[in-house]
Amino acid sequence: MHPPDPGDYGRPMDEGEAEDLLRCICFKNGPPSTVGVELEWLVHDLDRPHSPVPADRLMAAYDRVRSLHLDSLLTFEPGGQLELSSLPAASLTECIDSVAADLDAVRAVLRPAGLTLAGYGLDPWQTPRRLLHEPRYEAMEAFLDRTGPAGRAMMCTSASVQVCLDAGNEEPGPLGHGRRWQLAHLLGAVLTAAFANSPAQAGRYTGWRSTRQAVWAELDAVRPLSPPLDREPRAAWTAHALDAPVMCVRAPEGPWARPEGLTFREWLRSGGPRPPTREDLDYHLTTLFPPVRPRGHLELRMIDAQPGEDGWMVPLAVTTALFDDAEAAETVYRAVKPLAEYAGPLPAPCNPLWTSAARDGLTDPELHAAAVTCFGVALEALPRIGASTAVQEAVAAFNERHVLRGRCPADDLRIPSLGKEPSS
Repeated sequence: MHPPDPGDYGRPMDEGEAEDLLRCICFKNGPPSTVGVELEWLVHDLDRPHSPVPADRLMAAYDRVRSLHLDSLLTFEPGGQLELSSLPAASLTECIDSVAADLDAVRAVLRPAGLTLAGYGLDPWQTPRRLLHEPRYEAMEAFLDRTGPAGRAMMCTSASVQVCLDAGNEEPGPLGHGRRWQLAHLLGAVLTAAFANSPAQAGRYTGWRSTRQAVWAELDAVRPLSPPLDREPRAAWTAHALDAPVMCVRAPEGPWARPEGLTFREWLRSGGPRPPTREDLDYHLTTLFPPVRPRGHLELRMIDAQPGEDGWMVPLAVTTALFDDAEAAETVYRAVKPLAEYAGPLPAPCNPLWTSAARDGLTDPELHAAAVTCFGVALEALPRIGASTAVQEAVAAFNERHVLRGRCPADDLRIPSLGKEPSS
């Protein structure tokens, strides 16, 4: 992370300006036309995946990775996880081809160093170990420690497949932003269940298919939550963001202030410890971690990192097909709409629907039935959005192996050195 530009501490903003900015920047409307993906990976020793990689060895390998010319943005998470964030692509095929080429290049550098990218939603062996010592992560760790250990586990041992899709049209309909916002929060539970891939933590099976999602739900009382879905999306997100506690107040040097109990709205009204700016608001949004985060586009954050070199392509393809093909979006919305009653009034991911998705996966009958429909619809839609034969075959194979049988990747994991088998 680069130090803030002095302009970050320029003209103060007021509450009305902040509300206007949030309504404008978080849901940018227009016909869905681009797709992106953010892939987080744990990095393990090729021969001893259960042993922690020494920090100096990992950093030396990352120095070589940084020298690569990649299309994707390369970043590293606090625990040393490697992340590739694609550029917005004009099609699913373009996105997959670009990221796959970047992954090939990264693996070619890591392999001679005896390292590999490991697709688990949560490290099954390691306890949290923070390798990045930057003001952002110092402040984040201190803030989340107030609640418990989940923050450190999230920061240092979790990994995901995050699918990024356009917010949608202003007008109502299957591709309208209001419908897509609702769909994301119902289909999101189905995606959590179908792709759950983190049944273990710190050397033991936990009883959850997606322990990663269970960890995220425990971060604190506000940051992992979605806003109410019974309100217009812009108004709901604006209120949610402004009423969330400020994690930290950035400073050009020295430790960042960590006010306790100060919401961004209160900061705007009080002007202390210093007047907030547009850059402070932008930064504040990056410290909110709901399962669906509006960033102009929709960032779907609920999918565990997937096993295998190409496993990430399946959730990316399924999600894109179900959101961006109008016929598929309409069919799937009708299929998942009844899950709203299962969810009840509590926000995702802390309601019964999302809890069962993370704990039970597709052994939950309602989630299983919805997943069977969703994958069937996705398979029909993939040719219409130009998916390659290889991608269609990968989705079909996942459907046969997991979805139709009421299973998820976590049910197949038998993790070396862990004694007890996961429930299945």
